[in-house]
Amino acid sequence: VRWVQETEIKEMNNSEDEEDSGYTWVNWFCDLEGHDFFCEIDEDFISDNFNLYGLRPIIPKYTEALNMILSSESPDSEDLNDQAFLEVYQSALDLYGLLHARFIVTPRGLQLMKHKFVSGCYSTCPRLLCDNQPVLPIGLSDELNKSRVKAYCPKCEDAYYPKIKADIDGAYFGTSFPHMFLQTYPEFVPQQGAPPYIPRIYGFRISGLRGSKYEVSGSLGDVRLNLANSIAMGAPKTPMEDKKIKSEKQQNSHQ
Repeated sequence: VRWVQETEIKEMNNSEDEEDSGYTWVNWFCDLEGHDFFCEIDEDFISDNFNLYGLRPIIPKYTEALNMILSSESPDSEDLNDQAFLEVYQSALDLYGLLHARFIVTPRGLQLMKHKFVSGCYSTCPRLLCDNQPVLPIGLSDELNKSRVKAYCPKCEDAYYPKIKADIDGAYFGTSFPHMFLQTYPEFVPQQGAPPYIPRIYGFRISGLRGSKYEVSGSLGDVRLNLANSIAMGAPKTPMEDKKIKSEKQQNSHQ
């Protein structure tokens, strides 16, 4: 069983002291430091057995974890210092996260995530040429404990480590969310893609890139010249080559 980090436990205590007892577990959980990426799942969604399908076998202490999530009260100081509670909390964290991945691709979940996206909750693309394009959370796997959540940029269509520190499992968002989001809200799809970075020296493009006549292969400095091959195949000659060929033809005609 993975334990809750010590810093998170401290934040739990602080949150418990600040919030009223009327706060539900879901309200309390989403207000914890570092949980800004999450949205609050509707209780009806959590209670629906259809949405819980397949989760029981992969979540330890499943029943206790589900009851914790559906609790109408937030944990108190005694709970937060109870080792047994923390074990169930870890299972509740994974269960809520996997439910979250399913919830955010529903119409209601997409709407809640839209508000977070528009407010800049997930920050912007770290790529300079994307010009501070807002990003969306994405998981590189739908399975738990594979990788942390990443930031997907709709402009360059690549994934990065998020600018905002988020020690959250990528499975809590899944691999489909940003693409479903952009299909649902096409107005957030950038009209123009990100321009590629073009390496230059003194303003000139560097030869040796893939697709040019001079391709760099192997170690640095090992240059393969494709020019000879192109000439052999009948590629246009340079002026010096044309002059040399004409001179040789004239000499042959005089002999």
